[in-house]
Formats: sequence, structure tokens, C-alpha cells
Amino acid sequence: MTQVAGTIRNMKFTVAVTHEAPWYVARCLDVDVVSQGETVDDAVANLEEALGFYFEGEDLPDSLEPPIITTVLIPA
Repeated sequence: MTQVAGTIRNMKFTVAVTHEAPWYVARCLDVDVVSQGETVDDAVANLEEALGFYFEGEDLPDSLEPPIITTVLIPA
């Protein structure tokens, strides 16, 4: 959250969570920030905190272009 003219502004980020035993790893797809936790909820909460530190003292961007998410197929 950031303050804009006396109001609080929220910004939505895209997050992907994977299970990399024994941890759940949460990656922000909009900026290069990663965190982990013992559960999905812990990983996401830790990522929220890490994003807070990442932007600490900085203004949040006015907008973000959403990431392009796709899959690729490689021969087995």
C-alpha cells in the first residue's frame, strides 16, 4: 500500500506458487521478488512482506503491464 493525497492505494501483483519440497515458493511475476513458506498461505504472506521491503521508500508504479503467461511443450 502507498499513500496518495491522504488516501491509501493498493496495487495488485500476479503471484505463482510452486511446491518445492519441503517448501512452497511464491514468485511475483510482475517484479523479481521471491519468498517461501511451509504452506501456500505462509509463502504468499511472506511474499507480501518481501514486496513491502522491495518497495520500501519507493513509490509503487502507477500501473503494471500484466505478465504474459503461457506454456511450452518440449519433446520427452
